[in-house]
Amino acid sequence: MPELPEVETTRKGIEPFLRAQTISMIIVRNGQLRWPVSEEISLLRSAKVNTLLRRGKYIILELDHGAILIHLGMSGSMRVVDRDEALKTHDHLLFELSDGKQIRFNDPRRFGSVLWTRDWHKHPLIGSLGPEPLSEDFDAAYLYKLARGRSVAIKQFIMNSQVVVGVGNIYANEALFLSGIHPKRAVSRISLKRMKSLVGNIKLVLTKAIEQGGTTLRDFVGSDGKPGYFQQQLYVYGRAGEPCKYCEQVLKEIRMNNRSTVFCSQCQT
Repeated sequence: MPELPEVETTRKGIEPFLRAQTISMIIVRNGQLRWPVSEEISLLRSAKVNTLLRRGKYIILELDHGAILIHLGMSGSMRVVDRDEALKTHDHLLFELSDGKQIRFNDPRRFGSVLWTRDWHKHPLIGSLGPEPLSEDFDAAYLYKLARGRSVAIKQFIMNSQVVVGVGNIYANEALFLSGIHPKRAVSRISLKRMKSLVGNIKLVLTKAIEQGGTTLRDFVGSDGKPGYFQQQLYVYGRAGEPCKYCEQVLKEIRMNNRSTVFCSQCQT
């Protein structure tokens, strides 16, 4: 599933092709995604893209009189191609650009969404989101205060998009390991000092993932069109049963909210 770094890589990949361009029209080949594609989308004509933003996992195309919210769902991708390139089976939306290129939204599982809104700041899918993890608003004091009196496990807490956006399963596993925090530890039992370590490591792993994705931006004009996924050497995720890279203790795996959770019982307390 595309997580925040992959979505940011997508945004960075298509942004240069949208800069100073006009979307002449949008062809909806299949509007039955997670939610039906907004009717306004197919009616757009000669819409200039003012800004291309990301909020959480949403890519936002700001136009003169509204915005398009795009979510990649579980299998979605966007790629920039020449207009005459052969269509793929799951190319559901075609964004026609004034320079003759197309941005194609492809989603085999159709859990993504493309929605129209007059004011994206007030859209219900955006309004309840927590702060961006790489912003100054997300710091240890904020997380520590929000955790007071709560018994929820720390891994579930940091993966809650109303607490902070974009900390997906891989990144939660890695940040907790680097911080020495057991994934099931209650958030109210974590000191401010350890919260500082955790916040720092969340920012670290996300930044590294975004940087790595940025090395494959050329793929957006190729036939693949998929962003670079987080492939750096992982400490715990996907390594259950292997030795910890710090202490050589065998890594354990449990399920939390039906998600794989890998940790070191010696390094994480």
